[in-house]
This record gives sequence, structure tokens and C-alpha cells, in this order.
Amino acid sequence: MPPLTIGKLAKQTEVTIETIRHYQRIGLLAEPAKPDDGYRMYSVDTIARMRFIKRAQQAGFTLKEIATLLSLDGAHCADARQLAEQKYQQIDQQIRDLTTLRQVLGTLVENCQQTEPSARCAILDAFSDDASTNPDFKLRT
Repeated sequence: MPPLTIGKLAKQTEVTIETIRHYQRIGLLAEPAKPDDGYRMYSVDTIARMRFIKRAQQAGFTLKEIATLLSLDGAHCADARQLAEQKYQQIDQQIRDLTTLRQVLGTLVENCQQTEPSARCAILDAFSDDASTNPDFKLRT
């Protein structure tokens, strides 16, 4: 496969040209030299790197974490595993937080449904300044 222009690279990897430029600015992708009489050309290897980045994002890694993963080689499996374990723990905590949030919102919706139509809104009251004493709305901040 011949070298690719940025537009062809974007199409091959299903990202925008701006995404490629952003990855270059933050160091995830190298920016090829621009010849005097033409366009920058990207190697076929760049497709694999872009796919790596996208797959890691789908697994929940941030771009900063992906930069760390990309800096590792095959001999650093323990380091990659440690990063994956940390991400696993973060996701597990997010699930717990979202479960709590879901319960709180469920209670708010239930309270709202039990409120008379002419009464104050239970949901809006839960977010008001005096809500700190509301036992139905306790979130970790």
C-alpha cells in the first residue's frame, strides 16, 4: 500500500483530519515532513497506530494513558497490566458511583410522582440551597 495523505488516512481509520492533527499536537502521532512540492505522506504503519489508539479509547483509556501504553514495548507487559488494572479499578468505581446516582435519581423521580401537582417540585427542591438536609439526595463530592 502506498503512503497516504492525511485525508486518506482519516478515511482509512474513520476519524477526522482534525483528530489526526490533534494526535500530532499531543505527540500520539508523528507529523511527517512536508516536501517542498507536495503533501505530507503518512506510512501504512500509521493506520495500525491509529487503530491502536481508537481501540484503547474504546477500552476506556484516556489519551494520556494511551501515550503511556504506546511508549511501552512488548517486554513491558507488567507495566501494561498495571495500567489496565488501574483502569479496571477506575471503571469499577465509576459503576458504583453511577449505581448510587441512579438510586438517588430514582428516589427523586418517585418523590416527584407522589407530590401534588400544585405543590413545589421535589426534584428542584432537592437541588436547592436547603437541600443539604434532604436525606434523599446524598452524593459524594
